[in-house]
Amino acid sequence: MNTVNKGGEFLIKETPAQSIFTLEDLNEEQRMLRDSIKEFIDKEVIPHKERFEKKDYALTEEKMKTLGEMGVLGIAVPEAYGGLGLGFISTLLACDYASGANGSLATAYGAHTGIGTLPILLYGTEEQKQKYLPDLAAGTKFGAYCLTEPDAGSDANSGKTKARLSDDGKHYIINGQKMWISNAGFADTFTLFAKIDDDKNITGFVVNRSELEDPNSLTLGEEEHKLGIRSSSTRQVFFNEMKIPTENLLGERNNGFKIALNALNVGRIKLAAASLDGQRRIINHAIQYANERKQFGTPIASFGAIRKKIAEMATATFVSEAGTYRAGQNIQDKINELINNGTNHQIAELKGVEEFAVECSILKVFVSDITQKIADEGIQIYGGMGFSEDAPMEAAWRDARIGRIYEGTNEINRLLSVGMLIKRTMKGEIDLLSPAMAIAKELMGIPSFDIPDYSEYMSEEKALIANLKKVFLMVSGAALQKYMMEIEKQQHLLLNASEILNQIYMAESAILRAEKHFDTDSVEAAMARLNLYKAVESIITAAKEGIISFAKGDEQRMMLSGLRRFTKYTNHPNVVALTEKIAAHFIEKGRY
Repeated sequence: MNTVNKGGEFLIKETPAQSIFTLEDLNEEQRMLRDSIKEFIDKEVIPHKERFEKKDYALTEEKMKTLGEMGVLGIAVPEAYGGLGLGFISTLLACDYASGANGSLATAYGAHTGIGTLPILLYGTEEQKQKYLPDLAAGTKFGAYCLTEPDAGSDANSGKTKARLSDDGKHYIINGQKMWISNAGFADTFTLFAKIDDDKNITGFVVNRSELEDPNSLTLGEEEHKLGIRSSSTRQVFFNEMKIPTENLLGERNNGFKIALNALNVGRIKLAAASLDGQRRIINHAIQYANERKQFGTPIASFGAIRKKIAEMATATFVSEAGTYRAGQNIQDKINELINNGTNHQIAELKGVEEFAVECSILKVFVSDITQKIADEGIQIYGGMGFSEDAPMEAAWRDARIGRIYEGTNEINRLLSVGMLIKRTMKGEIDLLSPAMAIAKELMGIPSFDIPDYSEYMSEEKALIANLKKVFLMVSGAALQKYMMEIEKQQHLLLNASEILNQIYMAESAILRAEKHFDTDSVEAAMARLNLYKAVESIITAAKEGIISFAKGDEQRMMLSGLRRFTKYTNHPNVVALTEKIAAHFIEKGRY
């Protein structure tokens, strides 16, 4: 059981390295799952890149059916409903390796197994689960999730789609439209959200298109022409007097917004997982090209500018993996704890993911941002060839771009992660105020000038991370004290706080992964240290901007002094040496 039992507590508790889960901890069953999916992608998806880029929607549907036959669509679905019920880590692992080679298939897979299936699994009645889940798990029917409307994006509860009870009280009649609906072209099972009469909040419904009394009451717009994910079916969906039985209501009336939020929480960590193998494949292409491409009579992999890019790309992937699988195990541990205490599986899944909603938002932002950067650097390493459709980088860059918009934009998620922490603090669910007050008191004292003993492996890095947590608590505590309930209006400040929060979680995850499995001279330790250095620099910038924006006079000087104290290295890392060590390792290896 992980020692961190509450979401967000990583800020105030030290996490032992042995308590986290990493890719190095996969068991034999999980490795077999990974390898079988990877083999399918390598043999059945990658060779068809050109067809995917030419909007071959039928090809996407065909590959989804194969994934269903392999059991990959039902990994998160309990055996009682036709799935494999393999647990949360296996769910992330399947998402990771099924999604990396092609953005169109990744979108179809993520939409189907995530927001297309989970609302029914988590909120459906026993009858609904028995009716819908076996087909979804087997891939004999595909799911779509109808939430977004022309005037309802991030503000999902403002949708205008309406439902009314029929005169005989046996049906709901739904009118309205949804847009940007993934899988709409080949989906049969639609989870949709509408307001019943003049309700304040939306309500969820689920329906099989093939079972409608009037097939013309649900119609589709034309396929959207998109920057990337070109063979992902994306259409508008129109409801015109669509009549569905009252038993198709999902969850409780007026509770659709909560269903939507919890589905998105799961979607956020799954989106992080779905980005990982894409990162690995981009790096592999970049290294191969850099080793083969010669300029001035030598491979460009020998040039420092290229080596720096490869080192930073590999480091970013190592960090992304560390944070994603750490949080995944946190969620699984919470689910197990709840089940062991007598909670039924459905509620345990809900509460487990909801508990770590902060971490899910952190991961969504960090990993999707870094995936776009890795793809961009991949183009740069290829040079002019990277801009060509004949090379793999151009499509990878376009496909990566949607990750910063899916599951709530990165800006929304940055605001959400800090906002959720504040709300949990105000409710007394997590105590951030006491340590924040202790740090304010510490700033008034005289700092120690003793030189610490950092002879133990990763001791200085972990001490620095503990100090970075003080930076977050110092800045957010002072800002909260100043603005109180008006803090939500200070979006610039919240974005700064989010950057600090994200960098802390991801840097700590990488340090713990390296400490758990690799020695001090390993390339993995070098990646963890290089990332920490860059995290510190990013945190200094964000914290300084925040402090100067709201603190004045002595308070500002004291906080800026604290920032310098808390971000100070005793033994400064040789960043160039770390970078060269990482680059040399992967260039010689020929892949990530």
